[in-house]
Amino acid sequence: MARNKQVRQQELTALIETEPFLTDEELAERFAVSVQTIRLDRLSLGIPELRERIKAVANNNYGKVRSLELTEVIGELIELDLNHLAISILEIGPEHVFTRTKIARGHHLFAQANSLAVSVIDAEVVLTGTADVRFTRQVKLGERLISKAVVADNREDRACVDVATKVGDDIVFEGQFVVFKNK
Repeated sequence: MARNKQVRQQELTALIETEPFLTDEELAERFAVSVQTIRLDRLSLGIPELRERIKAVANNNYGKVRSLELTEVIGELIELDLNHLAISILEIGPEHVFTRTKIARGHHLFAQANSLAVSVIDAEVVLTGTADVRFTRQVKLGERLISKAVVADNREDRACVDVATKVGDDIVFEGQFVVFKNK
């Protein structure tokens, strides 16, 4: 039994290195153990909880953003390759939803995507010119949005950025943003 625990902990460490944004629940499911077992394994291995792992990665990326201040990026910026790609995560909390239905307000999904489209561009001033957006399904309290922005066209004065936001494997929001820039 100790061997199984040791092997599981080695595999857990390797998995979190490759996929640092898995929740304890997702890890428990993958290893067919309880959430408490995963938490104890993380604790004994010195692996921080998901929120701390996200913050550590995000802090490394915020310094690269030129077009926005840290507080202006909606969600946690987990990957940034200026003028190419950006990814952020936003946990939907009570402040993001309608009180009665517990469904996320659309402007939060838009804000995450828009701030990502602006932050991915390497310029001092970046402003949204147009946005063609589609909401494809409701987002509920407690869901985790993963938004990915890809620069499709980058010119001297403007860029086109495609953004897709998912919950798990479901696309919940898509947008094409034209942003204007001043270097």
